[in-house]
Amino acid sequence: MNKSERSASKEHPEVGEGPTDEELVLQAQAGDSAAYDTLVTRHRGRIYAMIRQMVKNDADAWDLSQEAFIKAWKALPRFEVKAKFTTWLYRIAHNTVYDWVRRKRPESGGELNEEIFSSDQVDPGSLTTPGAAQRPDEALRTDELRGKIEAALNQLSPDHRQAVVLKDVQGLAYKEIAEVMDCSIGTVMSRLHYARQKLQTLLKDEYEAR
Repeated sequence: MNKSERSASKEHPEVGEGPTDEELVLQAQAGDSAAYDTLVTRHRGRIYAMIRQMVKNDADAWDLSQEAFIKAWKALPRFEVKAKFTTWLYRIAHNTVYDWVRRKRPESGGELNEEIFSSDQVDPGSLTTPGAAQRPDEALRTDELRGKIEAALNQLSPDHRQAVVLKDVQGLAYKEIAEVMDCSIGTVMSRLHYARQKLQTLLKDEYEAR
């Protein structure tokens, strides 16, 4: 796979089965609302997951996801196609959540809920978090581990938590995380280093059990 194919596969995991994000953006900028609907379908799962991780409430996460996509549609004429659409979309979602927090709790100064969502993976095209059938004993172990991870994540600051989520759950590159969080790559690396060390200490028993 050459460089251009790798780049396309990141923007569209099913290369060859449909237009790339870049092509869809150009069509949407030309007034094709169906092209934008395709972009929404392609990325709504990831955006919902990111917001759900930040606010830990299904209804609020759904509403904020819709608000983020509406804002993106309105701002689309100003989007430069040479940039990566997903990074730009994550940034809009990030700002949408922070604006919502400030409106909801002015005294918080924009601080996010100290709780964090469950670490379920979300399919990029899904509307909600999909579930998988498990045996009762497997489900119990999974729930216990998830509870430990949530408790550990709760002890991180919002910025450290989001850095971990964007890198280790969403799979963004350092540069993309820096753009989303509006900070330097060095700051991202520092936050991730601190957060991972903290999590390793808090989850020491789980690491040693592997």
